[in-house]
Amino acid sequence: MSEKKQFKLFNLPWPMFVFISIIVLISAYIGVLPVGMAGCFAFMIVLGTWLDLIGNKTPIIRSYFGGGAIVILFGVALLHYFHLLPEIVNDAQGNATGYMQFWKSFDLVGSINTFFKPTGAFLDWYIAALITGSILGMNRTLLIKAASRYFPAIFGGLILAFALCAGVAAVMGYGAVKALLLIALPIMGGGMGAGASPLSKIFDASGTMTAAEALSVMTPAVAIGNALSIVIAGLIVKLISSKTWNGQGQLMQAGSVDPKELEISPEMQAKRDKLSLANMGVGLLVSGTFFAWGFICSNIWAAIFPKVTIHAYAFMIITVAIFKIGGFLPEWIEIACYQWFQFIMKNLTNVLLVGIGLCYLDIGQVVNSFSITYLILCGVTVLGAFFGAGFIGKFVGFYPVEAGITAGLCMSNMGGTGDVAVLSAADRMELMPFAQISSRLGGAIILLLGSLMLSIMGGML
Repeated sequence: MSEKKQFKLFNLPWPMFVFISIIVLISAYIGVLPVGMAGCFAFMIVLGTWLDLIGNKTPIIRSYFGGGAIVILFGVALLHYFHLLPEIVNDAQGNATGYMQFWKSFDLVGSINTFFKPTGAFLDWYIAALITGSILGMNRTLLIKAASRYFPAIFGGLILAFALCAGVAAVMGYGAVKALLLIALPIMGGGMGAGASPLSKIFDASGTMTAAEALSVMTPAVAIGNALSIVIAGLIVKLISSKTWNGQGQLMQAGSVDPKELEISPEMQAKRDKLSLANMGVGLLVSGTFFAWGFICSNIWAAIFPKVTIHAYAFMIITVAIFKIGGFLPEWIEIACYQWFQFIMKNLTNVLLVGIGLCYLDIGQVVNSFSITYLILCGVTVLGAFFGAGFIGKFVGFYPVEAGITAGLCMSNMGGTGDVAVLSAADRMELMPFAQISSRLGGAIILLLGSLMLSIMGGML
């Protein structure tokens, strides 16, 4: 008889994590938590882990709204909005006022802002690891074969989603450009960490609006888009049953590629699972180098074409993809970058979400941005993604239902967790390799498009 698996929080036995949480929270609220990244990281991990647990255990939120990620973002933002975190703010007369300080004055919110917000250093660090590791960690065959058939389906979904969102926004008086940049782009961008967060940095760098202003409008769109994508995936497989349109889990109609051919081989997976401390360091250095190269290219581009701004993320994505397709890096370096990305993603994603919720997400602005019009625009964007991908998918030899789900709805959901939810709702888990293209490379395409669109339309907002 197998031993019952012990419930863990942050990979620790739950009683130990509870004890750690008590120490960290008491030190924060009596004002003795160490100032700087060491203390702030401990607090953000504790808070993020508990909010993540709530989100993943709450049925409707878990199934339709992104689970823990959404609860962390909005939970932290609400705690900040109602002054339930230790902080010092200036009142209307300019006098410093302390909140939630039970012993001595301590500005926890200010401390987190200090290392998280001014330069966006932590966000850049996370995104550099994510872009490098996720692309280099993909199956090369998957990456190459995706370009010929799958990318047209993705672009079909993007074009119709953007067209419907802009068209309906213009009719409803919301503003076509505003809807495109602040609703359609983030919905199609692959979630928060790989989509809305780097998009907000691109907004900030372009001078269009601050990252905080952009995220406050984009975050509800990402959450609503994710929920609608899951619901539509579950309904569409039941509503469209014709074998001409519904492949019953098979994506390609003719000349089908076996999904197993596109998966990571057991040999490669074994190499990835053999973790190395040295590899972590190599991954950190290589991802930072690709990031630096992105800035070199961005500055050269700005010198040649000053009126068309392309963010460093875009050049970084293109370069990493070229290196992966061309096989220019030794396999062990690709593995090192993948392991570093996995370490960052699994241990610090909640820290990232706490920081975004605290430093960038303004609940007051979210409330002001939300309306029935906003909800309708989110809905037509997701529908456009499905039908556009399905329509083009039909022409490149895909079953429309499967193409719409993978190249459409897996673009409009919240990245990896959204992929699992969408494919589960549609009972199409065998299509996960294709969903990964949408979440990883599709999200990268959105960053490229976002950079170009902002340089052209940013002044129209």
